[in-house]
Amino acid sequence: MQETIGFIGLGIMGQGMARNLLKAGFSVTVWNRTASRMEPLVEAGANAGQNPADVAAQSDIIITCVSDTPDVEAVILGENGVIHGGKAGSLVIDMSTISPQVTQAIAAKLAEKGVQMLDAPISGGSEGAANGTLSIMVGGDAAQVERAMPAFQAMGKAITHVGANGAGQTVKLVNQILVVVNMLAVGEALLFAQAGGLDLEKTLEAVKAGAAGSWMLSNRGPQVINRDWRPGFMVDLQQKDLRLALKAADEMGVPLLGTSTVFNLYRTLQAQGLGAEGNHALVKALENLAGFKINAE
Repeated sequence: MQETIGFIGLGIMGQGMARNLLKAGFSVTVWNRTASRMEPLVEAGANAGQNPADVAAQSDIIITCVSDTPDVEAVILGENGVIHGGKAGSLVIDMSTISPQVTQAIAAKLAEKGVQMLDAPISGGSEGAANGTLSIMVGGDAAQVERAMPAFQAMGKAITHVGANGAGQTVKLVNQILVVVNMLAVGEALLFAQAGGLDLEKTLEAVKAGAAGSWMLSNRGPQVINRDWRPGFMVDLQQKDLRLALKAADEMGVPLLGTSTVFNLYRTLQAQGLGAEGNHALVKALENLAGFKINAE
């Protein structure tokens, strides 16, 4: 029999993910701190939960997708949190990006109640969430990964079990290092092309299928050329992830030169009130240094 699903956190990513679970035929109970975000999903057939504990009480599998480490701790372990409603044998899947160490601590607390946990952070932007094509990197017990597979397959395409609890979060930080340093390269390249008087769209077409090609170049390059700063993933959230990566790198003694450069460039954008723009707005920090803009009118 198909397991019932609870979904907590209906932001840019969560909306599309919960919708895809409904499309796949799952019975889904939703909850979001801002209650109005539940309405479109209730209209699409979801049940509305009263709080995270209530969602957990109604669900076999409880998915959380919220902004930051304290938010995950609050919805799982806090007052009216999942831990107070979760039944023994139920499964919590945290699809947020948070501290690997805190993930392990939360998993241990849930285990005391007989509740299993997977950390399954995601990549692929709002497009991937809407289209059900996310990359999902999963940490936790193999049997629980197998159990969660039907739900994962409703939300994503590349689903990889990468190790024990916390490993999913660590792989996500690897992903974020690649994303931002890649975006730094895209920004520098497009600035260079602009200064060289090139047709930016033809330049993008010429390089994206070769060795320089990447998801960020193909998906965010055109947005930069069109000066479309709508977020697939916001600068503020990207910064939160980079803070986690830099903290972990500091603890492990790993130099992250490109990542720390991007972190500081994003900080200049946040100081200008641009934290809600897409992570490709990194280009604006480079434009500020260069004294000219890409494809400006």
